[in-house]
Amino acid sequence: MKTRILTLLAVIIAGCFAASAADDKWKHDIYVAQDGSGDYRTITEALEGIRAYMDYTVTVHIANGTYKEKIVIPAWLTNVTFEGESPEGVVITNDDHANIDNMGTFRTYTVKVDGSDITFRNLTIENNAPQLGQAVALHTEGDRLTFQNCRLLGNQDTLFTGGKNARLYFGDCYIEGTTDFIFGPATAYFKDCLIHSKRNSYVTAASTPEDVPVGYVFDSCKLTAAPDVDKVYLGRPWRPYAHTVFINCDMGSHIRPEGWHNWGDKSKETTSRYGEYGSKGDGAKGPRVTWAKNPTKQQAADLTDLNKVFTCTNTWIPTAAKK
Repeated sequence: MKTRILTLLAVIIAGCFAASAADDKWKHDIYVAQDGSGDYRTITEALEGIRAYMDYTVTVHIANGTYKEKIVIPAWLTNVTFEGESPEGVVITNDDHANIDNMGTFRTYTVKVDGSDITFRNLTIENNAPQLGQAVALHTEGDRLTFQNCRLLGNQDTLFTGGKNARLYFGDCYIEGTTDFIFGPATAYFKDCLIHSKRNSYVTAASTPEDVPVGYVFDSCKLTAAPDVDKVYLGRPWRPYAHTVFINCDMGSHIRPEGWHNWGDKSKETTSRYGEYGSKGDGAKGPRVTWAKNPTKQQAADLTDLNKVFTCTNTWIPTAAKK
C-alpha cells in the first residue's frame, strides 16, 4: 500500500513539473536578434513562441537589423506588441510585386496582419520592389491595430487597410509611396504622421463601404514630396462611397489646387465623401473641386474624437435567426 502511495505521489509531482515546463514555454517577453543572442533569429520563428488565443499580453522585442521576411500575423494571435529597438534600425523588408507570376496586389505584402489587438512600435515595414506595379508593404485585416512611431516604405499601394469596420490607429508614423499608397475599406486614423509622395499621383484611394461612417481621418499630419513632385491629389475614390478627411494638416505645394479626383467617373462626385478642415500651407490654397464635402467645425471636432471615430458599427444578427 505504501509503495502504491509513493508511486502515485511521484506521478503527481512529475505531472506538476511537466505542466510547469509547458507553461514556461509561453513567455510574456520574447527577444529576436539575428546574432543569436535572443530567443529567435527571425520574427517568423518568434510567432511560434506565442500562444494562440491567449488571455495575457506578449511583447516581441526586435533588435536592430534588416529582416528579409514575408510575415503573416495569424488571426489566432492577439494582444501582441512588436517593439523594435529603433524605427530606422529595425527594417522588415521584402520585394514582391504584382507582376511576379501574376501575383496580383493582395499577395505582395511584406507584413500581413490578420490578428486583432496588435501593436507595432519603433520599426520599419518596407516593400522595396522596383516600380513595376502594385507592391504592398503592410496589409491589415485585423481590428484594433496600433502603429506607433513606425515607417511604412514603398511605392504603389504601400499600405492596404483591409477589413470592413476594422479600426486602425497610426501615430507619429512616416508613410511614403507613389500611387494610391494608402488604400482600402477600413476605418483608419492618422495622427501627427508625415505623408510623403514620391511621384505625381494620388495619396489615398479609400473604398469605404456606404454604411461605414468614417474611412480615413488625417489629423495634424504633414504632407511632403520629393523635389520634382508638384502635382499630387489628396485622393480618388476606389469605390463610390470613399470617405477621406484631412483636419488641421500642413500641405506642401505639391498638392493640386483642386485637391480631389473623381477617378474618371462623374457619378462618384455625388457619392464620395471627401473634405478638409483647417488645412494650411501652400497646398491648401485651392480652389478645391466644388463637389468636396468639407466638415463643419463640430463635425471636424467629432472626427478627432476617437470615442466617436472608433465606435463599433458591426452589429450582426444571422439571417437564420431572423424569424
